[in-house]
Amino acid sequence: MTFGLLLAAAFAGAAYTIAPGPAFLALLGIAAGSGRRAGTLFLAGHFVGDVIWASLSLCAIVGAHTIGSRVFDILGLACGVYLCILGWRAATARETDPGETTFAPRSPLRRGLAFGLSNPKAYPVSVAMFTAALAEHASQLGWESLPPLLAAACVGFLAADAVLIATIGTGAVRRWYSRNALWATRLSGIMFLGFGLQAILSAIG
Repeated sequence: MTFGLLLAAAFAGAAYTIAPGPAFLALLGIAAGSGRRAGTLFLAGHFVGDVIWASLSLCAIVGAHTIGSRVFDILGLACGVYLCILGWRAATARETDPGETTFAPRSPLRRGLAFGLSNPKAYPVSVAMFTAALAEHASQLGWESLPPLLAAACVGFLAADAVLIATIGTGAVRRWYSRNALWATRLSGIMFLGFGLQAILSAIG
């Protein structure tokens, strides 16, 4: 295993964390209403989901040629359908809709944990990120490479989380989101629809 492979896994983890999506919007909303500490607790809970989905994604990439990809295709299809539903709701949101994000959850840590485990974009986007990053290192992939790859991905997750924590606490970001939350939700909904359709096409292709 080379340093380049580990660096690619870390980069994929960071890109996955920073890529806009449902959790990103939830984080902005929580930080805008409750501050940086609440946002940090949300990310701490969400990290558990990041590790689980990254593990599944790496297993899918490494094990597709040995155990078959049917189970992962079914999971990807389910995630894609749910993502399309969520995306449609977000894209058609109105000012009076409560939305998926609350500004002041009673427990940001538990909210982050639930969000991380149920995030509908997690599996298809995670697979796409890691596949793209690790493609040129395919000859080095094997079951023995899973633990160090997951560890490298976790380094990427934590590095990206640190960047997000530093950013969400600024007054400018909080004020921008407070003024533009509805349009941010609608634009993200369109993006979710794209992710969902891509996941469905990949699963049935």
